Amino acid sequence: MRNGMPGLGKQEGFIALGSNLGDRELYLAGAIRSLEEKGIRVLEQSPVYETKAVGYLDQPDFLNMVVRFESELPVQELLNKLLAIEAKHGRIRKTKWGPRTLDLDLLFYGKLILDDPKLTVPHPRIQERAFVLMPLQDLAPDLLHPLLGLTVKKMAEQVPGKEGVRRWEKPLESGFVPTEN
Repeated sequence: MRNGMPGLGKQEGFIALGSNLGDRELYLAGAIRSLEEKGIRVLEQSPVYETKAVGYLDQPDFLNMVVRFESELPVQELLNKLLAIEAKHGRIRKTKWGPRTLDLDLLFYGKLILDDPKLTVPHPRIQERAFVLMPLQDLAPDLLHPLLGLTVKKMAEQVPGKEGVRRWEKPLESGFVPTEN
């Protein structure tokens, strides 16, 4: 672990949210509420994008978005809370990259660099995923990837598959209201 020990005060970070089963909008909105309930303060949310599946292609399209958050949780505790939220919303892990009611991926957490068997931060495939980079770019285009030395904007310009990522025109009915500092 380098550059930022979690649990030593407030850290800002980014979480990618995705859903392609059931009421996709409801799962995303529910996840945002659940983050807040678990003490993960949502500061901002990206627009929602609809995207084709990646990896395992025989499945419905995803709705994807990113939230910027703040937390004092140690990173492993944060991961456990994200996994609990997925489970609460019916996530069953059967097929790698398979369909899911809810997927929550920790993208960045402060300046943390972590390579652990259970969790890698920054997310190890962020630069390959247009469905993550497009909404992340809406929130933090100048965010610098600490290992790649590229901004989110530059990664988004270079990533293949952007044509399969389109802005979802309906507003997410989340009831999300940023909290005051």
